[in-house]
Amino acid sequence: MRLAKYLAAAGAASRRKAEQLIVEGRIKVNGVLVIEPGRVINPHLDIIDFDGQILKPQKKIYLMLNKPAGYLSSTYDPHGRPTVMDLLKGIQGRLYPVGRLDLDTRGLLLLSNDGEFTNKIIHPRYHVDKKYQVLVKGQLSEKALRQLRKGVQLEDGLTSPAEVKVLQTNTNSTLIEMSIHEGRKRQVKRMLAQVGFPVISLKRTAIAFLDLGNLEEGQYRHLDPHEVKGLLDLAQSGVPEK
Repeated sequence: MRLAKYLAAAGAASRRKAEQLIVEGRIKVNGVLVIEPGRVINPHLDIIDFDGQILKPQKKIYLMLNKPAGYLSSTYDPHGRPTVMDLLKGIQGRLYPVGRLDLDTRGLLLLSNDGEFTNKIIHPRYHVDKKYQVLVKGQLSEKALRQLRKGVQLEDGLTSPAEVKVLQTNTNSTLIEMSIHEGRKRQVKRMLAQVGFPVISLKRTAIAFLDLGNLEEGQYRHLDPHEVKGLLDLAQSGVPEK
């Protein structure tokens, strides 16, 4: 097994972050410092040390949180601001947000200690849709809708096409439903700003077939095994054939 995969399975970090931990010199294998991300280990025989703590594979945990505004999608904030971890009372072990929601964004956020699961939910190659309810300033034009549905040119490249449905039009605002499968930083806000309609409020309502249901804001629940399997199956089926 690759060392980074073992670290992710042990809840030390996501797969990508685990590789960074190795390069930073924070991992020892059998007492010897390792800095090669591609290192292969025997999980049954080798002893893995992360910052002085022996790691063992954890029981995998998968949570759905209805995130309120005002909480960072992070495990820690050096400035002392509230994080989503403050809402997970009674949960033991290391957990990490599966992707991120901005401080002022509400809604569905997954958390897990399974790095492979995290990667398959957030990586754009797996085409797992994330659905948002968005209130934008102004009356959204047909031109803007066409741009969003075609893809929007941002500073980090052209986005994939979004699915957009107008739910309600008011004098000074428009409520829309928008689905994307990419996970670029602040992507929904940047797409809408680029087409001339700044976001007033943003809420993620679903990831693939998972929605918030009756889950109240600030509350969480464990995913059922069939929900986890369904997400993984969906992610795998979404990988384009070579």
